[in-house]
Amino acid sequence: MPRRKRKTIYEPYSQPEHYHPPIRTAKGIKARSQHGDFARNWWAERWIKAMEELVDPRRLGRGKNYARQGQVLSIDERNGGVEARVQGSVPKPYRVVLKVRWLDNAAWDKVIDVLSSEALFAAQLLAGEMPERIQDAFAAAGTSLFPAVKGDLYTDCSCPDWANPCKHVAATHFILAERFDEDPFLLFRLRGRTQEQIVTAMRLRRGGPAEAVAEEEDEPVVAPSGPEPLDPNPEAFWAMPKPLEDMEVSVKAPLVEMPALRRLGDPIFLEGDSLLKMMTPVYQEVRRQLLSEPPPEENGNGNGK
Repeated sequence: MPRRKRKTIYEPYSQPEHYHPPIRTAKGIKARSQHGDFARNWWAERWIKAMEELVDPRRLGRGKNYARQGQVLSIDERNGGVEARVQGSVPKPYRVVLKVRWLDNAAWDKVIDVLSSEALFAAQLLAGEMPERIQDAFAAAGTSLFPAVKGDLYTDCSCPDWANPCKHVAATHFILAERFDEDPFLLFRLRGRTQEQIVTAMRLRRGGPAEAVAEEEDEPVVAPSGPEPLDPNPEAFWAMPKPLEDMEVSVKAPLVEMPALRRLGDPIFLEGDSLLKMMTPVYQEVRRQLLSEPPPEENGNGNGK
């Protein structure tokens, strides 16, 4: 009878491992980062930092190599968590399951109370942006958006390695960090709430109780006394307060690319296509022009491809 692999939650690595090189594949998801940092945005960096605090560094190092080699074949949201297939040293890919402990309703109520106390949080969430101080809001509610203790994160892999996490799980962590760069609200979903659920709850709180809204509607509407007086010098109405060359305009890249398109979603007439994917090159070129960024590096054929 084959021995049963233990399912643990981040036990320290203590047993020696006989290294077998993985079967290389061209079908995997190769990490964008081939050296240096994996994450582009602060929330993805914070995810990796959380992993570094919970995972054995040797496992993370091997997982990082797997991620850069393209050994992670797929990664998908399933059953409230993430499921990945990772090509190891045997022909059949290993199945990796990763789940973050969901916050209960009471914890989410406290988080939403804090988020609702500031209009900036609602504005950024509606625009598809991850607020920079979102972790402060969770901390004020007595919890964390990111895994903070070992019980917050559960992983399992079908490989025969008894240590948890194995290198296949670690590789999934790094590819997942790049997914967070593209979709920061995956973090919310892994904690048990969608972006829409959070924004809807915030609107209800900011709108106040139904009784208060009814009272406001019953109050008489006071008509304005008349139009605002015009400028006493109407000839100066169209005059520039100062020359154009003296005016300054500051343009900076948003924390999340194309927040308006992310907020609106795909139109119904695009069957099977993604407007976000189609418009990404256009938006990136406009941003490059506005921010005076250097063009993409050209290859020997004289183009950037």
